[in-house]
Amino acid sequence: MTTCRIPLAPVPGPRGLPVLGNLPAFGRDPLAFLERLRDDHGDAVLWSLGPRRSVFLSHPQHIAEMLAAREHTYDILDIGWAFKQVVGESVIMSGGADWRRKRSLVQPTVRPRQVRTYAATMVDCARSAADGWRDGERIDVRRQMALITQRVVLRCLFGNDLGDATGELARAMNVAEHEIGAELRSVSLFLPGWVTTPARRRLRAAVATIDAEVTRLIRARSGGAREAGYTAGGGPGGGEGRDDLLDRLLAARDEDGLPLSPREVRDEAVTLWAAGHETTSTALTWIWYLLSRHPSVRERLDAELDRVLAGRPPTIDDHDRLTWTQQIVKEALRLYPPAWLLAGVAREGAVLGGRRVPPGTVVWCSPWTTHRDPRWFAGAGEFRPERWDGGGSGDVPDHAWFPFGGGQRTCLGARFAQVEAVLVLAALAQRFRLDLPDVEVRPRVGLLLLPSAPLCATLRAVT
Repeated sequence: MTTCRIPLAPVPGPRGLPVLGNLPAFGRDPLAFLERLRDDHGDAVLWSLGPRRSVFLSHPQHIAEMLAAREHTYDILDIGWAFKQVVGESVIMSGGADWRRKRSLVQPTVRPRQVRTYAATMVDCARSAADGWRDGERIDVRRQMALITQRVVLRCLFGNDLGDATGELARAMNVAEHEIGAELRSVSLFLPGWVTTPARRRLRAAVATIDAEVTRLIRARSGGAREAGYTAGGGPGGGEGRDDLLDRLLAARDEDGLPLSPREVRDEAVTLWAAGHETTSTALTWIWYLLSRHPSVRERLDAELDRVLAGRPPTIDDHDRLTWTQQIVKEALRLYPPAWLLAGVAREGAVLGGRRVPPGTVVWCSPWTTHRDPRWFAGAGEFRPERWDGGGSGDVPDHAWFPFGGGQRTCLGARFAQVEAVLVLAALAQRFRLDLPDVEVRPRVGLLLLPSAPLCATLRAVT
């Protein structure tokens, strides 16, 4: 377990309102509010989101200690009724023995060996999209990236594009993402589940659409993994077998030989789908925005693609040689981390920086504020992929960059997401530039950090 050498000395933050605490100020502009906590108060700031006592951490050592201890001395924060409706009791919402069991069953589906088998699908989906693009055409960047990553995750997760259901499911997931983000910023975060609002009716309808299709697929497959001779270690007879995540979830067995229940499979499948689709499409959207504003970075990307790929499509074996492409992805994740806020609820025995944390305290940290802290990154607000030259981080301390969390609860799909972003970017950038208007776009806070305005780009074919 990580032990912090920096003493924790929490200081009072801005005065809040009765009952609501700092929720109104936070809800108006969460990113600016968290930046003020860091800049005006310090590395450990007391504040309140509603009636709950909270502390916000900005120092990487405190963050590393908290994330390393989350499984042992922190409970999962209930971040609202809406989020729970979508992900259910999946691994990201579980704790203790239940979390360890589910993690052991889900993790093998996204290990590096398995990610290798999905790489060709990632490239194929990107190239298929590019086949439909035309020089001079205008596109909505986020929509196009979402279509690509959705095809990737649906093919890797369910083994196909789901035909006519694909568009309906995408719309349902977009509604769910929007309503989760809206609830997080409003007083409805504290409403009991039985309270019905228009937003909750919209979410229920979206979740019903998602559940109907995912349940249909699970029922169609149930028994299929067993009949095909699947084992927990892979495909038939321990080999590779069918390469989609759903069959692997159905085939998984815990140490007692028990499978995930149909509801558990549903929760893990939907969580993998939402995380794999939305986070990567959001990251790719910001990458195109940054490349359009930094021509010299794009020129170096073109040179690397020409040198490494020489006109052929990228493969998983090219991934490690596409070093500049990886640096672009890493730097974009620093500036625009899709998951912008993390938290845990302290149990009895929680300690940070040698100081006891009162049980029930919500301990928060934000990749957005830490990634943009000038103490850890020179020119913190600037897009500089070269800061990651050599694959290392130089003088950047541990957990000054943590877009996928940290500790044992690091995002299980981190490797999948990073490989997908690199290969999709390479496959598309081989063939097109995306020219965007030279206008600064701020992020809009929801469940993820999305552009606050549509990003419409003009396609320019690479010759």
